[in-house]
Amino acid sequence: MILGRKQIKKLTMRSLPFADAASEGLPLGQLLRLSLFQLSVGMATVLLLGTLNRVMIVELSVPATVVALMIALPVLSAPFRALLGHRSDTYRSALGWKRVPYLWFGSLWQMGGLAIMPFALIVLGGDQTFGPTWAGELLAALAFLMAGLGMHMTQTAGLALASDRATDETRPRVVALLYVMFLVGMGISSLVVGWLLRDFSDIRLIRVVQGCGFATLVLNIIALWKQEKVRPMSAAERAEPRPRFRDAWRDLLSGGTAGRLLAVVFAGTLAFNMQDVLLEPYGGEIMGLSVSATTLLTAMWSLGALLGFGLAARWLARGLDPIRMAGRGILIGIAAFALVIFAYPAGSQPMFYLGACCIGMGGGLFSVATLTAAMTMPAGGRAGRGLALGAWGAAQATAAGLAIFIGGALRDGIGHWAMAGHLGSALQDPAFGYSFVYHLEIGLLFATLIVLGPLVRTTILHPERLAGGSKMGIADFPT
Repeated sequence: MILGRKQIKKLTMRSLPFADAASEGLPLGQLLRLSLFQLSVGMATVLLLGTLNRVMIVELSVPATVVALMIALPVLSAPFRALLGHRSDTYRSALGWKRVPYLWFGSLWQMGGLAIMPFALIVLGGDQTFGPTWAGELLAALAFLMAGLGMHMTQTAGLALASDRATDETRPRVVALLYVMFLVGMGISSLVVGWLLRDFSDIRLIRVVQGCGFATLVLNIIALWKQEKVRPMSAAERAEPRPRFRDAWRDLLSGGTAGRLLAVVFAGTLAFNMQDVLLEPYGGEIMGLSVSATTLLTAMWSLGALLGFGLAARWLARGLDPIRMAGRGILIGIAAFALVIFAYPAGSQPMFYLGACCIGMGGGLFSVATLTAAMTMPAGGRAGRGLALGAWGAAQATAAGLAIFIGGALRDGIGHWAMAGHLGSALQDPAFGYSFVYHLEIGLLFATLIVLGPLVRTTILHPERLAGGSKMGIADFPT
């Protein structure tokens, strides 16, 4: 029996994931093409937070404190995402473009940072014949800052562009598709980069990182091509004053539960992210894994995040309070760090990989839950949902940057004291510096539960959601 065009279209809409995210203003082909910018951001995230920190610490023998500072630089610039989003909302140009200029220049910053990064890392590792001794630190900091700023600018403008083109009905599913594409980009990139760096050398490092920079530019050009319509603006329209950011921010902070929720986001993110700069070096130095094997940890983390995403979809569809779901994510995180700690004395690599997977699951559940609470946070006056989400992202990114630096500094300091015998002969073990940080993260997760407690008694969700009507599904989340 030959199927007609209507039957084929109906079958496609049912079988293809996110096929129902398309609309007349944003066809499926253009939506999939636009989502390519998330692949480039996921690839850069793997390099900055995964592969390169292990390469610097293990292969290039750079102190973990310096590595943590370098990796923290792009993360600490993330609080400006709220301002970048506000600027792209109110940007005025002769062509009427708002998002494309930010997406384009973000791509250039991201590509430029990756282009100079391998040379800066080689100099940072000590392969330097002339010039000041601090040149490696300066060049590496510049490269990480450029790449990080480009990532944030690209992702903020790209998500805003997708939201502009989607309809009210399809917008949640569009944003969900973009979130999944980011995780897919991280998973695929971790596998490919790990395979390419299985036989490490300086020349191979240059080729791989600069190849990622070139791929970034290609993917983002394809993504932004003809995605925003030209709407000419007059000089008078461009000269009109823009809304002030600080007025809306002041209104948000007067919302009541906003301050405690942001404190929860900050404390929980600090607890989950101290391991970002340590997990792969721990696998290489303590567990004896190769560069390729430790890069798989990022893939396991991405898999755990996707599992957490699915659990959040099921629980929220049943009307679970997002604050209680955040508590579940914290408990999973506590168990995950316990697995990582006990993997070394047990000599179990599967336990180590399982711990990495559970860290992604717990962190993903926590992020989704607090994001849901931010979406429904009471706000008055000029403070809208977009600003609440921007505040959520600022608190999360600032805590992540501080966590990365603190984790690396504690590993270096405590590890040095332990190996020097100042803490007793029983603790003269290279794993003690790492283990101290993991135990501290468990303590911070318990502290986050304490801060979270009063929010359980606060009505974060609207009454109709609490009553079981119009439940929120996973497709309603922005990233």
